[in-house]
Parts: sequence; C-alpha cells; structure tokens
Amino acid sequence: MTAPRRGLNDAVTRLFGLLAPVYDLPVLQQWIYRPPHDEVIAALRAHGSRRIADIACGTGILSDRIERELHPDETYGVDMSDGMLAQARARSDRVTWLRGPAEQLPFGDGALDAIVTTSAFHFFDQPAALREFHRVLAPGGLVAVAALSTRQAALQPSGANRWKPQHNPSPAEMRVLFEGAGFAVRDQHRIARPVWTRIVSDLITVGAKE
Repeated sequence: MTAPRRGLNDAVTRLFGLLAPVYDLPVLQQWIYRPPHDEVIAALRAHGSRRIADIACGTGILSDRIERELHPDETYGVDMSDGMLAQARARSDRVTWLRGPAEQLPFGDGALDAIVTTSAFHFFDQPAALREFHRVLAPGGLVAVAALSTRQAALQPSGANRWKPQHNPSPAEMRVLFEGAGFAVRDQHRIARPVWTRIVSDLITVGAKE
C-alpha cells in the first residue's frame, strides 16, 4: 500500500472512531446497511461456512447477526477503528473482535471458511485486500464483497499511456480484481433496494478459493 493511501485510511479510521455513536441509528442501518447485510447472510447460509470473519465490521451489527443467525463455530469482527470496536465489544461477547487492516489480517494461512465485507471495500487497497482474503481462506472458502460500484467501467488516466479503475469498481472491474487474486466468481448482482435508497449503487460479488 502506498504511503498516501495508508495516510488516507488512517484519517478515515479516525473519522469513523468519532462517528461510531451515530453509526447505529436505526434509520441508517435499516435503509443503507441492512440490504447488503441480508445478501451476505444469505451467501454464508448457502455456503455453510463455519469459521467466518467480517472485515471492516464497524460497530459489529453484521458480525453479531452472523453469530446469532448462523451459529458458526468461530465468528470474528475485524476493524481498524478503536471507537467502532468498543461499541462492537459492548454489543456481543460471543464474537471475537480484532483490530487490523484488511490488507494484513490477524489470521494464519487457510484459517477461515469465509470472509465478508460490506460498504467498506472502497476504503481498501483492493488488490492487496483480496490477495489477503485468499491467503487466509481454506480451499473452497467463500469471499463475499458488497461494495459501492459504478454501473459501467470508468477509467481515469494514470501516467503516460496507462489507465486504472476508479476506486468504486464496475461489475466487470470487480471480476478482474477477484480473478487476479485467485478467486472464481460464483455470483454477482446489484443489491435490491427500496426506490428511495437507489441512489446507493452497490453490488455484491461472491467468489470461491479453488
């Protein structure tokens, strides 16, 4: 990860530490975060995952749902914000809460059956994070990323004769990122939302480590 990118992530981490008390507002959770959470829960249930980590877990709402609704053997919530993790720890003592970045996860090789992340992928060093997800997953492991996404490829210049995707990947760009990290894409679709929240353009991409 480049120094400017790490600096941006550190600033975002501090901001979310300050915003943690308002993050759990019911209206925000119901209309913005609940739809991708529902999609991730469905993917995990279909996969039958037993060792699951929720990356950039925030205040732990999704991690707690995973533990309560799916009853896996191990549930982890990982975040960089101390403020978010403090609220997560108050929410549940059945989830193991850990501090760390998506690009350097506190797990050994092949330690998990599933990695999920929602509404945070745009903050990551995306290729590095997906490579790290691949490392910590066992063969056959599932990765589910629900992320803000442009509706078509949107490229911007990056030096002479070079182009790179903007930070919110299109569906095609997300597939390239997944395949570049070693995942086979199993499903990809837009997240269904009520009409009044469709200004949020998000996508779920589900892959498998083969």
